[in-house]
Amino acid sequence: MKKKGTKLFWLALLIFGSTSVSDTAYAQTLVVALGDSLTEGFGVARDEAYPYLLEKELLSRGHKIKIINAGVSGSTSASAPSRLKWYLRTNPKIVIIALGGNDGLRGLSVLHMKKNLGRAIELAQSKNILVLLAGMQIPQNYGREYTNSFRNTFYELAQQYKLPLIPFLLKDVGGVPKLNLPDGIHPNAEGHQILTLTVLKYLEPLLSDSQ
Repeated sequence: MKKKGTKLFWLALLIFGSTSVSDTAYAQTLVVALGDSLTEGFGVARDEAYPYLLEKELLSRGHKIKIINAGVSGSTSASAPSRLKWYLRTNPKIVIIALGGNDGLRGLSVLHMKKNLGRAIELAQSKNILVLLAGMQIPQNYGREYTNSFRNTFYELAQQYKLPLIPFLLKDVGGVPKLNLPDGIHPNAEGHQILTLTVLKYLEPLLSDSQ
């Protein structure tokens, strides 16, 4: 039994990215950052990605918080409901939904993206979990109609479900070469620092509501 318990302990650490059991056990607010490669921190070290930096900054401000990095590279909005359902077992108080970028880059249906994100939002709200929605934008070369519809979808979801909205997750980072990796899509370490401040502006006010 001891051997089995030890295996479960280490599995839990791997799944939730915890460095200490007490971090999760005594955190007053557990936040799940559900996203794609932007959240996962593609191309940078794990401790350089915005979920880690965000937790570190909030802890320095006196908040008792644990942020789970639930970013998976390549994810589209289609994965949002099922992935969120899995993370509900951690009993989060807040979920940051930062998905849709890959939908846009692949030219997928904006209507389907809206439905997928809506299902995830409804699932979270059915469990009384606060949702912070991260807005995304794509380059104009996808066509004005598509890019506008894509951008507006996040505002429409925020209005429909009465959610706080980060207008653009990559504000002051997207399209700035020195803040991105050579691929021009993913933020580098410096870019993640700016991204952290953007998310912080909208997340910190929610912490008092989640107590």
